[in-house]
Amino acid sequence: MKKWIVIALAAVVVVVAVVLALRNGGAGSDAERYEFVEVTRGDLENIITSTGTLSAVGTVEVGTQVSGSVSHVLVDYNESVTTGQVLAVLDTTMLSASVRDARASVMRTKALSEQADRELVRAYELFSNKLISDAEFEDIGTSAKSAEASLLSAAASLDRTLANLSYAVIRSPIDGTVIMRSVEPGQTVAASFSTPTLFIIAEDLSKMEIRALVDESDIGQIMEGQNVRFTVEAYIDEEFKGVVRQVWLQPQTVQNVVNYTVVIDAANDRDLLYPGMTATVDFMIDEVRDVLLVPNVALRFQPSESMIEEFRSAMQERMKDMSDSERQEMSAERGGAPGAAGTGGHGSPGNGPGLGSSSGMGGGNAFGAAARLWYLDDEGRPSVARVRTGATDGRVTEIVDGRGITEGTNAITKVNEDDSSGSSNPLSSAIRRR
Repeated sequence: MKKWIVIALAAVVVVVAVVLALRNGGAGSDAERYEFVEVTRGDLENIITSTGTLSAVGTVEVGTQVSGSVSHVLVDYNESVTTGQVLAVLDTTMLSASVRDARASVMRTKALSEQADRELVRAYELFSNKLISDAEFEDIGTSAKSAEASLLSAAASLDRTLANLSYAVIRSPIDGTVIMRSVEPGQTVAASFSTPTLFIIAEDLSKMEIRALVDESDIGQIMEGQNVRFTVEAYIDEEFKGVVRQVWLQPQTVQNVVNYTVVIDAANDRDLLYPGMTATVDFMIDEVRDVLLVPNVALRFQPSESMIEEFRSAMQERMKDMSDSERQEMSAERGGAPGAAGTGGHGSPGNGPGLGSSSGMGGGNAFGAAARLWYLDDEGRPSVARVRTGATDGRVTEIVDGRGITEGTNAITKVNEDDSSGSSNPLSSAIRRR
């Protein structure tokens, strides 16, 4: 007798366990049927990243217009200079000799010109008394004018040699800082074909500029006055700010990619930035703070036919006891005209707009406009909310407006259909059986 009692009690325990297991399995089946991502609250930045080189604003290259050997160099790297300050002096031996030779030429041509003038005066008296012919008088006049022209030419040569002598003293054209010196005492410089650069002077190192190359696919989002942040390798933990000053229209092709130069102004108040540094630049296209964010995969979700049928049935039950105005409001919330929520205008079943196929409620890739999010309501049934999206960084998107969507909402991204669910994908069962 006791044996039968034990067997009966064991059977009861087994039955209870089975019932509880079925109940728990049924309660969790809806949740296990879907995959979710969570709607969060945070900051979003949409940026375009590029690289560029820092340079000082107002950089001047100082060269020489005359050739010769360098006699003295009076400034060094990082030295501050003022306008007119002597930077270097060339050897003036040959230049001074040229000046003396030009002065001698002036004296000689001046004497000849004065002699020609006196001969012209005497010739005029003779010509007035008809003692010389017209041809002789014209020859004497031509000689006088030629002597005068030679004097002017000699004077011009003297001016030129004096200018060359003054060019031997190289002076600073601006107030600034010497950032490069490429000459040493005793070095010979030749200015015959091109002007050699002896010094580079930066007008103001407290203001820097970056010239960054931006791909043609992104240049349309860059505009003047746009905020920029950048970093340099010298200061990994430092973040610097800048502003787009100009976008050059001249393209540059680098490895078959068309790029455009963007000039960025950056302050260097702490003197941390040096000319020539490589900057990693982030152009701030969109920047929003403390907003609702949803992963883009949820906006691309396409519901299955079974989800749509379940959603339509749930909406039908909810709308039975609603007035016409309430139905209209719910239909508007669900993103369609009357009947879009799964019933006709008077509560009768229908295939309202947007529910006729799974593609109509997926939200697609309509970033910056209207989209739809699928989620489970408080009763564990699939529901959909129409949302208006904002900024996106390609991974998550801002939800500007979405009734029913709050921080922590689990948005559906995938349906885990089994073979008996009637999935609309005819290849899904074949894939699962492999």
